[in-house]
Amino acid sequence: MAEILAADRLGRHLREIQARDRTALIGYLVAGDPDLATSEMVISAIASAGLDVLELGIPYSDPLADGPTIAAAGQRALAAGATVEACLDLLERVQHLVPTILFTYFNPVFQFGTERFARRASEAGAWGVIIPDLTVEELDEVSAPLHAHQLAMPLLIAPTTGPSRARRIAAASDGFVYVVSRLGVTGERSEPDLEWLRDQVERLRQVTDKSLAVGFGISSPTQVRQVSPWADGVIVGSALVGAYAGHSGAPAAQLAADYVRSLIQGLEREA
Repeated sequence: MAEILAADRLGRHLREIQARDRTALIGYLVAGDPDLATSEMVISAIASAGLDVLELGIPYSDPLADGPTIAAAGQRALAAGATVEACLDLLERVQHLVPTILFTYFNPVFQFGTERFARRASEAGAWGVIIPDLTVEELDEVSAPLHAHQLAMPLLIAPTTGPSRARRIAAASDGFVYVVSRLGVTGERSEPDLEWLRDQVERLRQVTDKSLAVGFGISSPTQVRQVSPWADGVIVGSALVGAYAGHSGAPAAQLAADYVRSLIQGLEREA
């Protein structure tokens, strides 16, 4: 089935990285921050620096899961004209550089039209879509068109999610399972409890064989080094966005690439 093949593309990519005794680095940035031209330069630079997967955020005025750094980036992007269509056009220009999954909320998808969004995202080269404000009970309206257009849909498991619900979410997730490392919104200021997080990952391995990528609060090379021995992927968002905040053009791209390189040294797993 097309949807199984789509999920396999993302999952297979992560498994190939794991087979090289590496943890995948998944980076998040907001499309259009501070402008679309800079975003294109930043994506090119971080792809060349070694990023394994890109989460490309479509800015939204009411981002429930985003902390202050990403929320501010979203406002800058919206002010610069980063519409859903403009973000998809950006993806179309950069999709050959790095496997990319879109990150957005349900309202922009609904307003754009779920079928139209799925079709355009697929045409633009997306490998999948993350929509954090949809519960597992609400997936069908979006997951059906996404799967029909060969797009995976990774789902999030929060620290407060009970075992039976975590099993259900993991079963419904495509490509990988997004393990939220701490309560609250995104941001690098509040460090996650890495001992608890490691235990959470081990618990989830008892209920799924899908790749487990951890995010929210992971920001430093030291944290990446601590997480990489037991996670399949590390998701870095606010710290990457913050690395080039206040800059545009080539300086922004250089700062973002330097930051990605600083994280990569912690991805190799010890034999």
